[in-house]
This record gives sequence, structure tokens and C-alpha cells, in this order.
Amino acid sequence: QVQFVESGGGLVQPGGSLTLSCEASGFAFSRYSLNWYRQAPGKEREWVAQVNSAGTLTYYADSVRGRFTISRDNIKNTVSLQMSSLKPEDTAVYYCRAPGLAWGQGTQVTVSS
Repeated sequence: QVQFVESGGGLVQPGGSLTLSCEASGFAFSRYSLNWYRQAPGKEREWVAQVNSAGTLTYYADSVRGRFTISRDNIKNTVSLQMSSLKPEDTAVYYCRAPGLAWGQGTQVTVSS
């Protein structure tokens, strides 16, 4: 059974930092690229970042490039998202996912003073 369990969300002030983690299981983790997505209240889910299967290539949405860093550990089957210089518009539920596989429950990030 494919499973993604996101964690690390919380309340942070503007300009602050937060690191999200995602533990994956039930599939050949090291063969898949991995993505982070987010969904803000009243908005559609949007793609945030991607790392390739080897962890050597990363891609980012324009809105987060330079502030967020995606990485993965193919031994521990985890993917992380380091977020810095956070803005109120980064407030959303964040999800990790491999292409075509099931969604997890997500983790809430709230950026507010």
C-alpha cells in the first residue's frame, strides 16, 4: 500500500524558516521523482518543487525558487522541503507525492505574525 506521511508543519512568523519531511512507503521509492505540492484555502493545489530519482536535479515553482530547497534520502525513503524567508502567501497544506501515486494527508503551514 502506497503511503506518504508529511510532517513538520506549524505556525511561523513572516521571514521565518521551517523544514517539512515526508516518509514514503509501499513502492520503489528510489525509482521515482518526488514532488511537493501545496493547497491554500480556496485555491487549487499547485506544484511547488521536484527532485529527480537520484536526487541530483531539482526544479522549483517561480514563487518559491531561491527560498525553498527540496532534497531526498533514498536510504530512509524520505523527502524534505526546507523553507526560508517565508511569506503569508506560503500558507497552505503541503503534500508530497510521486507521479501517479496516492496523496497523503498533508501538513499545515501557517505564516502569520
